Amino acid sequence: MSTLARIVVLLLVLVTLVIASGLAVVGYAYPALVQPLTLALTGAGVLVALVVGVIAAGRQ
Repeated sequence: MSTLARIVVLLLVLVTLVIASGLAVVGYAYPALVQPLTLALTGAGVLVALVVGVIAAGRQ
């Protein structure tokens, strides 16, 4: 894996963690909308999907 690909994966991970944390804060501030744990797990699922997509694209 090239250095550029590693940097892109790192940036995707960091951005997804920021998004997941933001979703958890929103869920905590407005508990009537959704449970914070469900929101955080959804963000983690998005992170896994992004990383798997980058890895799959890099192997072609």
